[in-house]
Amino acid sequence: MLLLAFCLALILSLLITPLVIRFSLMVGAADKPNSRKVHAKVMPSAGGLAIFISFVAVYLIMTPYFPFEEYNQVAILAGAFVIVLFGLMDDIHEMKARTKLIGQIAAALIVVYWGGIQVEYINLPFGGQLDFGVLSIPITIIWIVGITNTINLIDGLDGLAAGVSSFALLAISGMALIMDDMFVAIIALIVTGSTLGFLKFNFFPAKVFMGDTGALFLGYIISVLSLLGFKNVTFISLVVPIIILGVPISDTFFAIIRRIVNKQPIAAPDKSHLHHCLLRIGFTHKQTVLLIYAIAASFGLAAFIFTMSTVWGAMLFIAVLILAIELFVESIGLVGHDYRPLLKFIASKSVKDRP
Repeated sequence: MLLLAFCLALILSLLITPLVIRFSLMVGAADKPNSRKVHAKVMPSAGGLAIFISFVAVYLIMTPYFPFEEYNQVAILAGAFVIVLFGLMDDIHEMKARTKLIGQIAAALIVVYWGGIQVEYINLPFGGQLDFGVLSIPITIIWIVGITNTINLIDGLDGLAAGVSSFALLAISGMALIMDDMFVAIIALIVTGSTLGFLKFNFFPAKVFMGDTGALFLGYIISVLSLLGFKNVTFISLVVPIIILGVPISDTFFAIIRRIVNKQPIAAPDKSHLHHCLLRIGFTHKQTVLLIYAIAASFGLAAFIFTMSTVWGAMLFIAVLILAIELFVESIGLVGHDYRPLLKFIASKSVKDRP
C-alpha cells in the first residue's frame, strides 16, 4: 500500500503540473527576473499547487485503508490549507514578509492547539528530563515556522528545494518505518511522490517554479512530520530531524551569521546562500543542484547512522559533523570570504610545525 500511495501521487503530480502551469500564468503568478534571481525570463511560480493537490487527492483516496485515530488529521490538513493559501496569495500578489509570517504562525497554531502536537519535554542523554513547561507551545511554533522558512530560503535554483525536500521526506519515511509509525511513513511518501512528479517540470531547465505555494507547504509538512515521527522525545530523537534537514537548516543558520557579521538586518535578502557560493566558485547550475542533492542524501544517511550510535558515539558523531560543516562553510565562503577562523588556525598550526 505504501508503494501504491507513492506511485499514485507521482502519476497524479505528473498529470496535474502542466495544468497548474497554465493556471499560474492565467492568474498572474509569475516570477520576474531581478538582480538576486538566476533565471532570465518570466516563469510561472505557483507550481507548488500541483504538489499540494496531488498530496490531498491521494491522501483522501488512501484514508480508508489507513485509519489513524491517534492523530488529528483534520488539523494537519487545515494547517496545510492555510499555509498554501498564504503562499498562493504571495505568488500572485507579493506580500510583505510580516503578512506571510502571520500565515505561518496561524498554520502552526492550528497544529498545536487543534491538533495537540507539541514537544513538552526531552529525556536527557545521561539521565533526567528537561521539561519545557510553558515554553513547549512557543518552541513547537518556532520549530514549525523555522523549518517552513528554511525550505523557502533554499528555493533558489531549478529543482533545488524539491530535490532536497524529497531526500528529507524519504529519510523521515524510512525512520518512521523503523519506528513502526505508518501514518508518518505514508504521508511522507505521498508528499515525496507528489514532489518528484513536479520535479520533472522543475529540474533544470525549469518550466515552472514551486513558488511560496510549494516551498511553504513542503516546509510545513516536513516540520509537522518530523515532530510526529520523533515524538518519543529523547535527546537523539530531537537531533535526528535536525540532521535530516541539515542542508536547509545550516544554510539558514549561516545566513543569519553572515548578516550579523556584515551588520545587515537578519531578514535582508542576499546572494550568498549555499547555491550562490557554489555557482560563484565555478560549478554549473546543474552541477550545483546535484552536489547539494548529494549533501542532502549524506545528511539523511548520517541521521540513520546517528540513531544506531551509543550516547557517547552520538556525541562524537555530532562533534565530527559540526566540524565537517564548519570546514565546508569556510572553504566555500558561505559566511564571507574573510570568515575562515578554523582554516586559518589549521594553517597557522601547520606553519609552526614546519622544521
